[in-house]
Amino acid sequence: MSILMVFLGIGSVGYRLTENMGWLDATLNAAMILTSMGPVSGLVTPAGKVFAIVYAMLSGFVFITVAAIIMEPAVHRLLKGFRLESAEKK
Repeated sequence: MSILMVFLGIGSVGYRLTENMGWLDATLNAAMILTSMGPVSGLVTPAGKVFAIVYAMLSGFVFITVAAIIMEPAVHRLLKGFRLESAEKK
């Protein structure tokens, strides 16, 4: 969860600096990109557009990584169950 908060903070500061958005709008745009929904407001400056490209690519990686960490115990248990069944058949 702290990974998501760090990236949300990075996105908020990035939008604030590159697009001169207010804190609420910057955080909203960062949250929407972090969850793969896309930006809410249009980007005007070239620096803001470049930041959005890089942030979107990193956010996709972070989102997939966090989802994998959250799902790991369930997948591990499922795979462990398959291994036990195949060992019993021998």
